[in-house]
Amino acid sequence: MDLTLQLTIDCADPQVMVAFWTQALGYEPEPPPDGHATWREYWQGMGVPEEELPEGAAESPESIVDPEGRGPRVWFQQVPEPKTGKNRMHLDLKVGGGRDVPVAIRARRVDEAVARLTEAGATVLRIMDEREGYYAIVMQDPEGNEFCVA
Repeated sequence: MDLTLQLTIDCADPQVMVAFWTQALGYEPEPPPDGHATWREYWQGMGVPEEELPEGAAESPESIVDPEGRGPRVWFQQVPEPKTGKNRMHLDLKVGGGRDVPVAIRARRVDEAVARLTEAGATVLRIMDEREGYYAIVMQDPEGNEFCVA
């Protein structure tokens, strides 16, 4: 069986999410397939009805890809309803280096990433350092989706 993994995140503004998550993950906006100026043009060429393409949808990339080709494609799907509760799945950005790295070094790396992500539009929810040798920070992206930096 051939399997391709895509992570789809419902959101109100795909452009805000693309801008944030390209910085957070080191990904890049996914260009439209060859021969198409925009994703909208591509979808229209496939026969997607106009009522499924809200005004402005797919004029700019709404998905991001790992330039190394290792991680999954992430698509930010515009939906009309707002986020109403805690997400049941979240991303962990593992920047600290793992348990083999001294906690002071891991904490410095996490704090540096958190500063960069805060500047990009994320907010800190809480610091998790209550366990011996553990350090992580729970954050929210610009639309309130939680993720961890560890």
